Amino acid sequence: MLISRPRPVILPLSRVFLPFTAIFFTHSTALSEEAPTLPGSQLAQELSEAFEHVAETITPSVVTISTETKPKKGKNGKNPEALRDFLGEDFMDKMVPSPQRGLGTGVIVDDQGHILTNNHVIGEADEVTVRLSTEKTTKAKVVGVDPRTDLAVIKINVKENLPKFAKLGDSDRLKIGEWVVAAGASFGLDNTITAGIVSAKGRAISGNGQYEDFIQTDAAINPGNSGGPLVNLKGEVVGINTAIVSKSGGYMGIGFAIPINMARQVMESLITKGKVTRGWLGVGIQNLTEDLATWLHFDGTEGALVGHVDPKGPAKSAGFKQGDLIIALGKEKIKNVNQLRNSVAAIKPGTKIPLTVVRDGKKMMIDVEIGELPAQVDEPVSAPTGQNDELGITLEEFDEGTARKLKTSRSKGLVITEVEPQGLGAKADLQPGDVLVSIDETEVETMAQFKDAIKKADPKKGILLVVESRGMERFALLKDSSDSESEDVEEE
Repeated sequence: MLISRPRPVILPLSRVFLPFTAIFFTHSTALSEEAPTLPGSQLAQELSEAFEHVAETITPSVVTISTETKPKKGKNGKNPEALRDFLGEDFMDKMVPSPQRGLGTGVIVDDQGHILTNNHVIGEADEVTVRLSTEKTTKAKVVGVDPRTDLAVIKINVKENLPKFAKLGDSDRLKIGEWVVAAGASFGLDNTITAGIVSAKGRAISGNGQYEDFIQTDAAINPGNSGGPLVNLKGEVVGINTAIVSKSGGYMGIGFAIPINMARQVMESLITKGKVTRGWLGVGIQNLTEDLATWLHFDGTEGALVGHVDPKGPAKSAGFKQGDLIIALGKEKIKNVNQLRNSVAAIKPGTKIPLTVVRDGKKMMIDVEIGELPAQVDEPVSAPTGQNDELGITLEEFDEGTARKLKTSRSKGLVITEVEPQGLGAKADLQPGDVLVSIDETEVETMAQFKDAIKKADPKKGILLVVESRGMERFALLKDSSDSESEDVEEE
């Protein structure tokens, strides 16, 4: 008897394992309705929930601020409305400027209705309106502003159903790389939440007498976000969004926020005193470049170089001298100008504190009683023209009349009237209106003295100038074939 055996059938693997796969997933579905956990999905879910928590926590305290600034009266002091009857309604509607309107963000910081925002959001507005997260709209009054930190405090009078106020954190604890969330009215869109990380800390982006210690973040910050909170994953406010770096006017990955520790101090001072009181040392300070440090025989570029000592300031009374390098304030090591300015400003006037300086290559301790920063406004100086091709600057002798315009105590001397864009003077950041004080430690007041000093100087080795800018002296090193730049002097 012949026994026939079925031929083996070769199937693709997909067909071989299909019944088993189907049985497996059918069985799994029967046991649980949940999808299988993918690698990393648990971590992503936890992070998502963290952002959701932050949004739920901060959104109630975030407000949208609208401002209106009415047209100012003409130079003759008369209101244009007085001409309406004479010129006619249509004519006046075309001639009278429309009110300027602005938009920004703020955050409620206490149960009294105080709101922290940017000074540039408020500006010189005649009316400030706040829209709460509950959609309620109410007028606000300006409690105080501080242009030097670009902060402002306004207040709303909402006795019932005031939204929950935000919890303020500790910006000193922020770490580079830490997740943060920015909240605000981006382009007028209320309650916009964006996320990113802390990109850097301690940024100074403008100078010009400002107190800056910015947190840099890549969380999207756009027009309308100004004054809104930057929040950590605990829902605590760690900064106030204030600026962006952008070629287009929109988000490009670099935004800046004022640390909440600085903002808190300013806010409390504005609420209690209506102004901000800052500590004052009474010196003009600048950062060291490598070339300037080498010329002055300093080891490294850390510290703040004293270019000017105010004759009526606390530093003068304590014995500070031009050329001193401040390397420590109390126990705090000083790395640069911005750090020293912010640290001194935070000290209560009347406080005595030791400063460590390097003078003539030796460390020494100087005790100073910190004064109160006086209110003052520095205005740019313009001067008449008069050329030194070698240095790329044009100078002119001045008299007492010109000295008054330059706001210098000197009755005669040399003023820089022009600076060639590619010259040595431009590289050292010399500006029209700067008064030349000395060249390589030799005082100069006339063109003859200037020419004699320049003959002895060597641009290849470097020429050390002392110049006076807006009443304060600073160092400037002019060196050929060098791309280093001298730092602007900043008052402290």
